[in-house]
Amino acid sequence: MVKEIERAGLPVVHMCTVVPISLTVGANRIVPTIAIPHPLGNPALTHEEEKSLRRGLVEKALHALTVEVDGQTVFED
Repeated sequence: MVKEIERAGLPVVHMCTVVPISLTVGANRIVPTIAIPHPLGNPALTHEEEKSLRRGLVEKALHALTVEVDGQTVFED
């Protein structure tokens, strides 16, 4: 789906826990997440820590949308 949406002219960020799968399907903007059962969180953290973790991931994805990429790019930091 990410490739078709981008083909239509809309940038897409694929947030995933298994980066090699995203690379295999051809996603251009990839943001690694936490873990398969909890991709955007960590139930072992306090409420405030988890909120900060989630906010950071969403901010990273929003940043990735603003970056012009030439091929597949993994936004790790």
